[in-house]
Amino acid sequence: MPTAHAADGTALDVEETGSGDPLILLQGQGSSRLMWGRVPGLLAARHRVVTFDYRGTGGSETPEGGWTTRDFAADAVAVLDALGIDRAHVYGFSMGGRVAQWVAIDHPDRVGALVLGGTTPGDAHGVPRPAHVDERLAANGDLTEFLHSPEWARRRLRIDVCHDWRVGTPPAVAAKHYRASQGHDSWDGLPSITAPTLCLHGTDDLLNVVENADLLASRIPDARVHRIPGARHGYFEEQEAEATAVVLDFLAAHPIGPSVTA
Repeated sequence: MPTAHAADGTALDVEETGSGDPLILLQGQGSSRLMWGRVPGLLAARHRVVTFDYRGTGGSETPEGGWTTRDFAADAVAVLDALGIDRAHVYGFSMGGRVAQWVAIDHPDRVGALVLGGTTPGDAHGVPRPAHVDERLAANGDLTEFLHSPEWARRRLRIDVCHDWRVGTPPAVAAKHYRASQGHDSWDGLPSITAPTLCLHGTDDLLNVVENADLLASRIPDARVHRIPGARHGYFEEQEAEATAVVLDFLAAHPIGPSVTA
């Protein structure tokens, strides 16, 4: 398993699978790459899929100090550098969608197509989540009811998915991730994004309400929105077939082409 190093020297655990146009996945708040569950394998049918553990999670190191979503974006670019990838599709989910926005804003030449899943432009301009949901998130509490329908949540233990998205993440690190996500504000930079962009969102998402998809699309030139009816925040698990097909079809419409590796 390769290791990348961030600009400050932090070692980041990296994994890749599949072949084709490179695609880097950026997971949600407080989560290692395990959060993605089956997704990397499904997308690897057509892509060289890259995942890595955020600083403080999984097998990556935990440096001192606070972090921002922009720091995580720089880490993602360091991972691409370590793998010799000069341009990749970027798929970010939840906080990872906020990180992906910075990758596209700060490093436009490194991005093929951009998928923003279940995310927002930041609290300063985004449509807020309900207060009781925000309190649960801030307390690092159980989010199951906001991720999936009760029926699917009951049977998910029999499915090959990650049963705790924040598994192994120490509370102090989870708190840093929460502050990083809450401090995100990409509003002024969104109109500069040049990558073809898909905003993918569940209609019943309470962690990041669906109106944020339209808000992002209104700020990013030529962005499109795909809503998954009845889906909560964990659409990529419960509505796996639709979510996977939508992402693969969108990326196929925007191939990176030759010279994708350094």
